[in-house]
Amino acid sequence: MRSIWNGAISFGLVSIPIKVVNATESHSISFRQIHTEDGGRIRYRKFCELEDREVTQSEIGKGYEDADGTIVPITDEDLAQLPLPTAKTIEIVAFVPADSIDPLQMDAAYYLAASGAPAAKPYTLLREALKRSNKVAIAKFALRGRERLGMLRVVGEAIAMHGLLWPDEVRAPEGVAPDVDVTVRDKELDLADALMDTLGEVDLEDLHDEYREAVEEVIAAKAAGETPPVSPEPAEGGKVLDLMAALEKSVRAAKESRGEEPAEVTELPRKTSRATPKQTTGKKSTAKKTAAKKTTASAKKSTGTAKKAASSKSATSKSASSAKSTAKKTPAKKTTSRKRTA
Repeated sequence: MRSIWNGAISFGLVSIPIKVVNATESHSISFRQIHTEDGGRIRYRKFCELEDREVTQSEIGKGYEDADGTIVPITDEDLAQLPLPTAKTIEIVAFVPADSIDPLQMDAAYYLAASGAPAAKPYTLLREALKRSNKVAIAKFALRGRERLGMLRVVGEAIAMHGLLWPDEVRAPEGVAPDVDVTVRDKELDLADALMDTLGEVDLEDLHDEYREAVEEVIAAKAAGETPPVSPEPAEGGKVLDLMAALEKSVRAAKESRGEEPAEVTELPRKTSRATPKQTTGKKSTAKKTAAKKTTASAKKSTGTAKKAASSKSATSKSASSAKSTAKKTPAKKTTSRKRTA
């Protein structure tokens, strides 16, 4: 691997000559800009504003623009001779537990290779010291025009260095978390834990960039004059109204996808308009008895009313038939009988 920086690790009074190489590489597919009408390449040409002509890369240097617009030329030699101890040295300043580093500070990763046979001994010493201490080294170094912060750790039998952002370069998560009060029940956390356990661990070697593969398929199809593949329509997702039901379904789906038995999940009781048999109490039985008594009483009342009406009708008929014979003797009873009929 080609080195991008040569220098030394300063470990107290110990100096370890090293070479820095990139630990990662990008496999992203890059595109060219083209003229959509005829497919011609779009290129950017570099012109000098004073001479109004295109210049080559060898004629291009660095310059700092001052507040008044003045350009101050800066050469590579100027940067190489900066009055910094870290200009050509990775200076270790402390050893700390690995979990004390916020992952948000992580930046690019590099491998530090021992430069020559004399560096093998001190290199191995630092590596083994890091292993035994279970700590990482915090260092300062200068790379690509600026001083940086780094973290040294052991990867296999090599020492790797992660570039770190300075603490003031990490923004606080203000306004990111929900601004409403949310209560999470223990049952919901239990289901979330069950889902996490069901999904389990994964071998990162089994993961791959499906987006890149899909783009390659499209490119291959168009290059062959074929119709590029079309992705299936995604299933319409509804709003999740019941978080518990969604968690339970997720656990079952994760189990089934692994060929395991569906997870046994205890469901929380849900509020419904109908009470379950277990929720029946004595009050409900009392209500039924009360309703039965009311029905019986109503029936008896109706029967009594009917009997009274029949009796009144019979009395009226008798009063009408004997009205002439009794009119002189009992005028008051005649009047009473008429009132009842009415």
